Amino acid sequence: MFRSRDKKTPEPFQDVSQGLKKLYRTKLFPLEDSYQFHDFHSPALEDADFDNKPMVLLVGQYSTGKTTFIRHLMEQDFPGMRIGPEPTTDSFIAVMHGDQDGMIPGNALVVDPKKPFRKLNAFGNAFLNRFTCAQMSNPVLESISIIDTPGILSGEKQRISRGYDFAAVLEWFAERVDRIILLFDAHKLDISDEFSEVIRALKNHEDKMRVVLNKADQINTQQLMRVYGALMWSLGKIINTPEVVRVYIGSFWAQPLLIPDNRKLFEAEEQDLFQDIQGLPKNAAIRKLNDLIKRARLAKVHAYIISSLKKEMPSVFGKENKKKELIANLGETYLKIEREHQISPGDFPKLKKMQELLAGHDFSKFSTMKPKLLEAVEDMLANDIARLMTLVRQEEAAMPSQAVHGGAFEGTMSGPFGHGYGEGAGEGIDELEWVVGRDKPSYDEIFYTLSPINGKVSGAAAKKELVKSKLPNTVLGKIWKLADVDKDGYLDDEEFALANHLIKVKLEGHELPGKLPEHLVPPSKRHKEIDMGE
Repeated sequence: MFRSRDKKTPEPFQDVSQGLKKLYRTKLFPLEDSYQFHDFHSPALEDADFDNKPMVLLVGQYSTGKTTFIRHLMEQDFPGMRIGPEPTTDSFIAVMHGDQDGMIPGNALVVDPKKPFRKLNAFGNAFLNRFTCAQMSNPVLESISIIDTPGILSGEKQRISRGYDFAAVLEWFAERVDRIILLFDAHKLDISDEFSEVIRALKNHEDKMRVVLNKADQINTQQLMRVYGALMWSLGKIINTPEVVRVYIGSFWAQPLLIPDNRKLFEAEEQDLFQDIQGLPKNAAIRKLNDLIKRARLAKVHAYIISSLKKEMPSVFGKENKKKELIANLGETYLKIEREHQISPGDFPKLKKMQELLAGHDFSKFSTMKPKLLEAVEDMLANDIARLMTLVRQEEAAMPSQAVHGGAFEGTMSGPFGHGYGEGAGEGIDELEWVVGRDKPSYDEIFYTLSPINGKVSGAAAKKELVKSKLPNTVLGKIWKLADVDKDGYLDDEEFALANHLIKVKLEGHELPGKLPEHLVPPSKRHKEIDMGE
């Protein structure tokens, strides 16, 4: 028994990327190929899809600030960049890192094996003439690539005149990117029919989706509240999910704010968005793993659908009529597969789209059920993915500092213009005087009413006063640990004032520090070398 188990011991993967490629080629691709998955859902994956840097896809109506947003992130113009109030970007532009600045046209791009765009060839010349790669040397692009898209317009004419399936191209990118950013203009919030169609096409990728309400400095606070509410309502109708999409509000360009009322809000929102983008390189491996799992689940369901349809087909006469009947009753086939194989309804492809695609295929050329191919994918999902997950964690631990750097990301990292600098527990960081000293006289009045002994009050006496803040005991316990600088279990007048200062910081909505900052240490304690807690 031990020997047979030893035979099945899988060979270790060298790294996550190599492991993903091997699993796809040996276990998932054979199933996809056998059941014509690539004709129905998504082209086959290539090595470049597993090796490429994290990609950010920007989508929005014209003049919502997509190109300006990229310019703001990189703090540098990129080749082929055009900005204006009219629809200027009429192409898909992949902004990527390269030693030499320049443009690569679409037709050359799709034959480059090192770039993850080879399968875009299927969308034809009408698309490839509108697809370019802008290469440049920029520190931001060392960690991520950014895809700029044509501004979405309203009206049926625009959809027809593109000459290629715009929503299908976006869906192709959505499958492969790490983050999708939908941009809206706070000043003219309208969602055209084509934009609604695009958002619905991205429906299976809500986990990658973030929404930016841009140009929010052009309206006052009251108008902003109304616009935000209208946006959430509109998105709720289109996306139609109970979860709320994360919306970042701000003015994403390097110009003065027109209406500076909400400056602090914009700073906090920009910081949150930047942190989200900065985390992409670190989370890239887990995203690729997640996408492979999603793909495997769909491929498995697809195999069941195709083999089930093949089984129902007559061997000689009445093939065409039976085909029409099977397409019309595809919903019943879904239910049957769902019950037979305990598959979640959410794993099935959209019924209407699948019916349209099936109409153009010859059912007699479909494959019958091949259990070995399905078992290989089941084994991949049950065992190999778990091994890769362990490897992902090991790689993350070995490279903790993987983050996007350079451009606008540097401006808010540190110094007086870093987010939250000089606020909350950071207040008074640059001052010579102890910041707590300003309010110490009022804290001293309370301190002396607690009948201190030898200049100190006990924990029980201090507790009676500190609980008046109505903060939870968990928070007050942390404040006590930070304020009891000498760790003697009592508070002197300076430590008591510090505890009250930290309560004020918390009540004003700021977070408490994990460790007491040097500028908050009471003056009489600064000369002592004391462990200042966590």
